Amino acid sequence: MDTDTFSKLNINVYPTKELVGKAAGKAIEDEINRIQKEKKFIRIVFAAAPSQDETLKYLVNSNKIDWQRVIAFNMDEYLGLPSEAPQHFSEYLKVHLFSKINVGEVHLIDSQSNAKELSKFEEKITEEPIDVVCLGIGENGHIAFNDPPVADFNDSKIIKIVELDEVCRQQQVNDECFDELEDVPKNAITLTIPFLMKGKKLFCIVTGENKADAVYHTLTGEIDESCPASILRLHHGCSFYFDSSAIEKIENKLNYEN
Repeated sequence: MDTDTFSKLNINVYPTKELVGKAAGKAIEDEINRIQKEKKFIRIVFAAAPSQDETLKYLVNSNKIDWQRVIAFNMDEYLGLPSEAPQHFSEYLKVHLFSKINVGEVHLIDSQSNAKELSKFEEKITEEPIDVVCLGIGENGHIAFNDPPVADFNDSKIIKIVELDEVCRQQQVNDECFDELEDVPKNAITLTIPFLMKGKKLFCIVTGENKADAVYHTLTGEIDESCPASILRLHHGCSFYFDSSAIEKIENKLNYEN
């Protein structure tokens, strides 16, 4: 596959995850500033994963963002963990983001929620279009918790309960979020792929050699649910940010100057 294949994709590659986070954070900051000149509130969906650490660090330290005019959401959450478990994605975002800035509104998927409360979250997140989605790609090519066995490019749902596949669960161990595979929940709640694809701007941040296969299939394979992230190639507002380890299997096919 030649370089022309990637000519319509916004692919940014940097040597380290720290530089990836800085570049992605700067781009997100610029987009927030642009939108805040046009509308009072900006609606952002955040991923929760170690790949997002450096980007969130940049955003927290920004002196250009009016966080009071941000309405924030998370995109997925484990089921079956104790409410106080530190592995909850809502807890990750509180620690890395929401406890450090004063966000206008924060709406989080609560794994302890009943159907009525989840319905309220769905109503809130669909009140108006999502302006920005900050996401990553899993080792199995998932986006949010849409693993290949449950991913549906034509999903009619906004949010759903899913069973996590073993590759996804092992990734949580690889990321040192859990000690053993048996500790990782088997089910989760996730925003669906069609809903995430409705975000106006997507910033996809992926680092580490464990993601190299997923990145290869995302950018070069067929666009189908066997690699859910492949659909990102159809989103004209998606920007990719990779470190050299994540992109190593197709690096020679790219023409970049970063």
